Amino acid sequence: MKNVYMMVTDWCPHCKRAKNWMEELKQEHPEFQKVNVEIIDEEKQEELLKQHNFNYYYVPTYYVEGEKVHEGVPTKEIVQQVFEKALAE
Repeated sequence: MKNVYMMVTDWCPHCKRAKNWMEELKQEHPEFQKVNVEIIDEEKQEELLKQHNFNYYYVPTYYVEGEKVHEGVPTKEIVQQVFEKALAE
């Protein structure tokens, strides 16, 4: 399984919605429970961002194994695609 990183801010409504969709999808698809998403608050964890050298502007942004897979306003389908990519061999 691949590592998933999600960049967020506390005040971002799209980030909150994406987090809710992640929980919904884990209930709807039990295999998604295995996916570990490291949520990084860009305003509180700047050092961690620098360590990974993520390149993005909008939140939420998802990276799977170092590859940016989505940036900006997500849909539930996009969040599902992130989970599927993380589980793909």
